[in-house]
Amino acid sequence: MNTTIHASSALRIERARLIDGTGAAPIDDAVLVAGDDGVIGYAGPAAGAPAPAGERVIDAGGRTVLPGFFDCHVHLGFQHGRSPGRRAEEDPVLQMLGTVRRLRETLDAGITSARDLGGLPAGFRTAVEQGLVEGPRLQTAVRIIGHTGGHSDVRLPDGHDLSGGMSEIADTEDEVRLATRRVIRAGADLIKVCATGGMGSPYDQPDDEELTEAEIRAVIDEGRRHGGRAVAAHAQGTAGIMTALRAGVTSIEHGYGMDDAACDLAGETGAFVVPTLSTVYAGINKETMPDYHYQKKIRWSGITKTNIARVIERGLPVALGTDAAVGPHGVNLMELSYLVDLGMTPMGAIIAGTRTASELLGVSGRLGTLEAGKLADVVVCDGDPLRDITVLGDPGNVVCVVQQGVVRKDLLPAPARTAA
Repeated sequence: MNTTIHASSALRIERARLIDGTGAAPIDDAVLVAGDDGVIGYAGPAAGAPAPAGERVIDAGGRTVLPGFFDCHVHLGFQHGRSPGRRAEEDPVLQMLGTVRRLRETLDAGITSARDLGGLPAGFRTAVEQGLVEGPRLQTAVRIIGHTGGHSDVRLPDGHDLSGGMSEIADTEDEVRLATRRVIRAGADLIKVCATGGMGSPYDQPDDEELTEAEIRAVIDEGRRHGGRAVAAHAQGTAGIMTALRAGVTSIEHGYGMDDAACDLAGETGAFVVPTLSTVYAGINKETMPDYHYQKKIRWSGITKTNIARVIERGLPVALGTDAAVGPHGVNLMELSYLVDLGMTPMGAIIAGTRTASELLGVSGRLGTLEAGKLADVVVCDGDPLRDITVLGDPGNVVCVVQQGVVRKDLLPAPARTAA
């Protein structure tokens, strides 16, 4: 993930209630100062802040200031409520512009960094880096590796591919190595594999096992050999979760079947869990979903809540992810309230979306907390998310979004001013 954002400028945020993402208690009447390079020079009590030096000043007016959030599991190339297979019917220009709009919606929701786990070409990452479009800084898996008849295989009986360009089908260890090399050639920052079946795929069940342990190890080895790329495992049923953990994946995506044994093993391997609770809290619609998809969601929603509550109780590293496209885009931080509903504290949920997520994406040295030396990715919100975490789920309450010192969204009632 290239952290460079163009056109940074010196910035000073005053009269802030600072939640810095480290887990420390909030600081009232705080100041944050970032230099021309978008790097934080100071974040703390106003009494200890440096004197103004001509920076652009934003008056937070006592509002809560937090680190820019991460969504570690999105599908920005796809429209919510529309099958990926329908993309073949769309004008490619409209597809591209739709993705640009979703990037903007996601940024405006307070997500300054995101990890796309299938269907987003690497060119969008570069476009954000170069300032051609505005959106979260991106890591993308480009395509998903799975086997014939598995979660990523959404071909019709006549062989017509409905994956919308997000699938790599591989059925042996040699084939998964080749598939990994192909997605790396396509610009993938990380590799995504299917360890189980899934909800939205027509030919399998979440309990079905997909890539074998040896095959996943082969993918991990290829990722290691090509720059040390992380491997994210779509893993819903318990058996496939265990397979992925034994193989040594970086993260378990969804994790609906995380029983005690799986939690034990995840604790031993250090794997992150990205629960994507939005898929069961906000991603079920009988009117718009195929019946097979709806029936699986209904059957698994209670199981998911029970098991992810266990993950939270056990204290495993949880990073925020929504699976946006399965659920709506642009309301990503509703995921925080779902984590809290299952037992996480509001502060813990904020950490899951900031510090822990930055650790998963390997950028914690530059992002994830508001501390001196890190990039000024900042969210200003109305309300107190420690009292009511749902305020962050409404993009209308996210009144200011800053990326590396660049103001991307500003709904504050008072205009920015220049310090004397």
